[in-house]
Amino acid sequence: MTATIPTSTEKRSRIDVPRAVRRGRPRLYTSYARAESAWNTAAKAWWTGGLIVLALLAPFFVAKDITNLLTLAAIYAIGGIGLNMLTGYAGQVSLGHAFFVGVGAYTAAVFGGTGTKTVYGLGWDMALWLPLTAAIPAVLGLLVAPLAARVRGLYLATLTLGLVMIGEHVFKEWHSVTGGGGLGRAPAPPVLFGADLRKPVRVAGVLINEQRALYLIALVLLVVMAVLARNLMCSNVGRAFAAVRDRDVAAEIMGIRLQRTKTLAFVVSSAYAGVAGGLLSVVIGRISPERWNLLLSVDFLAIVLIGGAATITGSIIGACFVVLLPRVLEEFTHAVPAITSEGGQILGFTLDELKTILFGLLIAGVIVLEPRGMFGLWLRIRNYFRTWPFSH
Repeated sequence: MTATIPTSTEKRSRIDVPRAVRRGRPRLYTSYARAESAWNTAAKAWWTGGLIVLALLAPFFVAKDITNLLTLAAIYAIGGIGLNMLTGYAGQVSLGHAFFVGVGAYTAAVFGGTGTKTVYGLGWDMALWLPLTAAIPAVLGLLVAPLAARVRGLYLATLTLGLVMIGEHVFKEWHSVTGGGGLGRAPAPPVLFGADLRKPVRVAGVLINEQRALYLIALVLLVVMAVLARNLMCSNVGRAFAAVRDRDVAAEIMGIRLQRTKTLAFVVSSAYAGVAGGLLSVVIGRISPERWNLLLSVDFLAIVLIGGAATITGSIIGACFVVLLPRVLEEFTHAVPAITSEGGQILGFTLDELKTILFGLLIAGVIVLEPRGMFGLWLRIRNYFRTWPFSH
């Protein structure tokens, strides 16, 4: 048996082999922890870091109204992640998300707001009332969960719809907390660790005004709560949620406690909704009971369905889409003035009507064509270029 000496061409081809291939098959995970880690590829880590840096710098290069919209998008993303854990991961369809968002808003107003002759207000710091916006809605979610866990599907959606109706009535009639229907009350002032965020300050020569401060707080909370949700969904709790969603009878046979799993999903989702409500009340200003209605629940449901069910990234994408869509439509009408009437209507519809129509068409299209929403579209595009020129 004679040994063959590699030619110079063979040596060169051996050197040109990518490093990842020489070390083994790329993207071959040999453990569940490695496959489900947040940054399991270098590209994902770089893209995530770059987007976070871009998001931190954004308010210093855009106008105040755009900064406010970005703040709302971050807050809606927190609420969307909460609903996604309940509906997308655990399969519990809920139309009552607006109720828990409203509870969070009034928790912030009562504990952080200023008391008057007509409404309660303790005037606490934001560092104290912000955790309560998660705790109190979570307790209410714990009380509602035993009823919600007994039904599923259309019956569960109807039950949670009733929760919104009851909440809307309570919010209008409980004047000492909410200010009453048609009047409302002032939100909690943004005071964090004794610093009034309404007063502009300079940090290392950079001006931090109220809009930028609220945006940075919302962004930091979004990143922290998204990472917590991602880790929770990759744990035994997340796998139990998925098992209950796919087939609850089979999950119970495997030893998963249905009542406890569904209750936990409601509690976690309610806590996220409460934090979103507390921040939302500070950003929008005066809060009225009419705001926490079924339309707000539909907005959060649109975030989950359009962005992508059972994905944290999809909730963030969906929130940006839902919040920024009216502004994009408004800019589009300026670019094409022929479709806008003198009364400000676009193609015969108001901006809100057009937004509702687009939401309906998109939700129907997503359910039929791409159940994983905009995040699913991104996966298709990414896999196309990853496997190019092969189709599979």
